[in-house]
Amino acid sequence: MSEEANITKVQEPITSASPEIRTIIERVLQLEKDKIYLKVPRNINEDIIKIIKEVIQ
Repeated sequence: MSEEANITKVQEPITSASPEIRTIIERVLQLEKDKIYLKVPRNINEDIIKIIKEVIQ
């Protein structure tokens, strides 16, 4: 399997998701990128729940 096929296979759940789910995924990924440099990322679960609630409402 080529590298391009692997990337497509990995991205398929994101690209086929509804706009709301895609928004949640993108915001959570950005949150993780913002906190990755921290030794102990605090409150990430609460931040993820907040993102989900914001998108659902």
